[in-house]
This record gives sequence, structure tokens and C-alpha cells, in this order.
Amino acid sequence: MEEQNTEPATNEHQTAPPQEIPQQEIPVKSELEIAIDKIAELESAVASHKDLLLRKAAEFENYKRRTEQNSINFAKYASENIILELLPIIDDLSRSLKSGKEKSEDDPFYKGVELIFSKFNRILESQGVKVMETIGKEFNVDFHDVMMQVPRTDVAPHVIVEEIEKGYFLNDKVIRHAKVVVATSLSESAEQSEEVKN
Repeated sequence: MEEQNTEPATNEHQTAPPQEIPQQEIPVKSELEIAIDKIAELESAVASHKDLLLRKAAEFENYKRRTEQNSINFAKYASENIILELLPIIDDLSRSLKSGKEKSEDDPFYKGVELIFSKFNRILESQGVKVMETIGKEFNVDFHDVMMQVPRTDVAPHVIVEEIEKGYFLNDKVIRHAKVVVATSLSESAEQSEEVKN
């Protein structure tokens, strides 16, 4: 009789029991830490919004200031175009009075034109219009246009000796340059004539 093998059969393909993977502990924040993080986040948001608000307030102040300045300038210079159209009429009245004065100052027609001219000037002055003073002043490119240069020994060079057309200010702005004749020294005049010949 054969002996029976009493040892249990082993399965060659049997797998080893799975090894347990050690679990990492996920740190859990306490309620206090969560509250501190939330406060920091809110403080950052508040600072950001405060900065934005201050910028917007500054922009609005600048806009307001610009708008006010534009309104002031508009009011100051709104009449500029109509005044520029009236200036040639003032020039004509002035020339008429100059030529009429030589003929007869007692003429009622002359007196009437003089009265109209005077009223015109008062209206312009009330609107901020001022006539430039030119004769005897030094030439300034910001206010004057030179029409001619004449050699003179009795006045310094670049001084205005004659006014061809009056210049005007509207408040502090030049609305028409004065057309003028300027004195030059005899040497400057000789140099200019030499340049013209060449």
C-alpha cells in the first residue's frame, strides 16, 4: 500500500498577501487657523479696493478740475469769433475819424461817428477786449507782426515806431497781432540792403 502524502498542496501561483500602504496624515487646520487665513484674505481685498477707490477719487477730482477749467475758458473766450469779425469795423471807424478830424471836428456827422466808435469800444472793453500799446515798445514776436523796418538814429533798434494795424487782447489772450514798423540801426539797414542786392 502506497503512503499518502499528507502535506497540503501548495499553489505555485498563489500571490503574497497585499502589503498595507502606510497612509500619510493630511494636516487638518484648526478653526483658528482657518479664521486667521480668511481674515488675511479679507484684509488684502479691503486694501486692494481701498487703493482702487483712492485712484478713482483722484481721477474724478482731475476730471472735475479739467471740466471747470474748460467751462471757465469757454466763458472767457466764447465771444472771440464775433469780436474778431467786429475788429475790421472798429479799424474802419478809427480811420474815418482820423481822416474826418483833419477836415472838421465840429461837423455833426463826425461827432455821430465818434460817438458810435466810443460806444463800440466800451462794449468791447466790457467783454474783456484791450488794445495793445505798441508805439515806443520793444518788438515782441508774441504780440507783433513786423511789416517794415526803417533805419532810425533817434530810437533804439527793434523799437516800434509806427502802428499799421492795432493788436488786441481778449482777457489775457492775443486775438490779433499788431502790425508794426520797427526801427533798425543804420548798420543793420546797410547789411539788409547788401543781402537784398546779393
